[in-house]
Amino acid sequence: MSKKILLVEDEPGLVLTLGDCLADEGYTVTVAQDGETGLHKAKEEAFDLLILDVMLPRKNGFDVLRDLRQFGVKTPAIMLTARGQVIDKILGLKLGADDYLTKPFDMGELLARIEAILRRTPQPDQTSAEVYTFGDVRVDYRRAEVTRNGQPVELAAREYHLLRYLIEHREATISRDELLNEVWGYDAMPTTRTVDVHVGLLRQKLEPNPRHPQFILTIHGLGYKFVG
Repeated sequence: MSKKILLVEDEPGLVLTLGDCLADEGYTVTVAQDGETGLHKAKEEAFDLLILDVMLPRKNGFDVLRDLRQFGVKTPAIMLTARGQVIDKILGLKLGADDYLTKPFDMGELLARIEAILRRTPQPDQTSAEVYTFGDVRVDYRRAEVTRNGQPVELAAREYHLLRYLIEHREATISRDELLNEVWGYDAMPTTRTVDVHVGLLRQKLEPNPRHPQFILTIHGLGYKFVG
């Protein structure tokens, strides 16, 4: 099956060149020419790889990648930029980029990096569900949407990311420090109280009885455990 690539780039000449080259290599290419459109497409559709320019109209590539990672979208990403400062590369990698190329770049090098990333990216289990349910709650991973009793539940990006991390590590006891590191990442606040507040918000929105939670449990002295 052809691998699907989302190209988020606003330079018409580069869009045409890259699109044709990738299509010739057998990839299915979708194009977005600004950051907001790219963010929407990457959240709503499943892609095997993102090629993401840094300097984009409406929303820059760093912000797009940050928002995607906070929403739990783990699609591998290659960042493109005309700037060569080391700090830009470091920021991109910290935000969750898998590779980084500075314009102008050799097309052969880009193709080699794409192939390398796709080789080392685990192939999705075709039987794995894109929806997870517990109690009367339904989590749609593809759309990053949560419903309860069929009604939408409004979760902030960080709340959704926290919920997804807990679900993915269900039955494991997870410390507050691990949650700060994995969910809040590079910009984590220096207090575990942040975790407690967000867990409390999730319980208010998702638990039948927030004072006596069934799914997001406190393991005293250790952290939290999701069961469901």
